[in-house]
Amino acid sequence: MIAVAKQAPILPEACAHPRVVYDVACRRCERLAMFLDGVKSQYPTYFCRPVPPFGAPDARLVIVGLAPGMHGANATGRPFTGDYAGILLYATLHAFGFASKPIATGRDDGLVLNDCRITNAVKCLPPENKPLPAEVRNCNDYLCADLAALADGGAVLALGRIAHVATLRALDARASQFPFAHAAQHALARGVRLFDSYHCSRYNTNTGRLTPAMFHAVFDAIGRHLEKMPVSERRRV
Repeated sequence: MIAVAKQAPILPEACAHPRVVYDVACRRCERLAMFLDGVKSQYPTYFCRPVPPFGAPDARLVIVGLAPGMHGANATGRPFTGDYAGILLYATLHAFGFASKPIATGRDDGLVLNDCRITNAVKCLPPENKPLPAEVRNCNDYLCADLAALADGGAVLALGRIAHVATLRALDARASQFPFAHAAQHALARGVRLFDSYHCSRYNTNTGRLTPAMFHAVFDAIGRHLEKMPVSERRRV
């Protein structure tokens, strides 16, 4: 499914706050900051701070998730690392040559991303994994900065509707022009393409709403856009 709508401006020109970068001490959202304080008291070894992006700033593929998971990224301090959602994500990234390993366990596991960067629409763990709309907006200039180095012809993968809308806001594009749908593609300016997928959460994968085959099909499309083949195919060339 390809939705080619009116060309929308994209970073870095559209970023209103290009110098606002990740801040480990950010406490803009009082609800999230207080919640993290409580989680830290319960789990002293957990990261319990805004989780930084993972991967090179100039990567051609940027993956945007929703927010850190309680016992995953919030614990390890790296997106999708140590939680259930990371199982399918990192296995797929490895299969398509974007990650050096198929399993992510912690920041010291030696896993390296190749031409890929992972971030979240909201950098802090929200209660019940449900950030408020105001919290998504508060964090949006950080996402804007995460996308600032995206090269001409790059790709953005939004995992879920909230990440999709947050990405469009960061790119100064109207969500109404680029509706979310699994496997949808949205052509933006400078040859950049936004890809959509259902989130690789435990609920979506356990219920079959998102299968590995469906997820791989999205990465097949990303690979075609970036002219990147899966590892299995590259071995036969």
